[in-house]
Amino acid sequence: MTTPPEVRLLLADDHPVVRAGLRAVLESEPGFTVVADVATAAEAVRLAAEIEPPVDVVLMDLQFGGEMLGSPATAEITSRPSAPYVLVLTTYDTDTDILAAIEAGATGYLLKDAPPEELSAAVRSAAAGKSALAPAVALRLMDRLRAPATTLSPRETEVLQLVAEGLSNAEISKQLFLTQATVKSHLAHIYTKLDVDSRTSAVAVAGSQGLIRPPQPRRF
Repeated sequence: MTTPPEVRLLLADDHPVVRAGLRAVLESEPGFTVVADVATAAEAVRLAAEIEPPVDVVLMDLQFGGEMLGSPATAEITSRPSAPYVLVLTTYDTDTDILAAIEAGATGYLLKDAPPEELSAAVRSAAAGKSALAPAVALRLMDRLRAPATTLSPRETEVLQLVAEGLSNAEISKQLFLTQATVKSHLAHIYTKLDVDSRTSAVAVAGSQGLIRPPQPRRF
């Protein structure tokens, strides 16, 4: 029987129990070596660039208690030459999170309730540079392709997520480096696509359809 090639892994999740569980599952697989596990996205970015020999795959959560989140960390990791692949492993399956991670350069997107065999297969696919998507995630992306006229764009999704978190148009324009007129234009398109006439209704409909995640606590 052929021995699978070694896959060197870096785990990034702010929950110690999750990291311990992932390490136990992955290290039981032949050919997997967990080189390090970290509690912050910033530490994952640093180690992904410094570890020698380099890691092959970074398993990245999306939400962290620190300042840097998973998608920006993914973008920073994948922007470097000869970067490891990033496999997002999270509990979030909304358009907001999926689109942000894929645009940031994630090779795969898996949910934390995936069975061990699905996780192992996704890691091997990611290590080979192949896409690895959870079935629910792949279905959401297919739905977007089937109905592009009524699907929120990545920017519209991002704007509406910030609306859900309680930001004003002025705050959204500052955070996304847009003019307030552009923010208003995005909101107008969102209302048309969702067939609503207010911010509250837009957030409610988008939330029910899984386009945005529940509002997160605001950071001051």
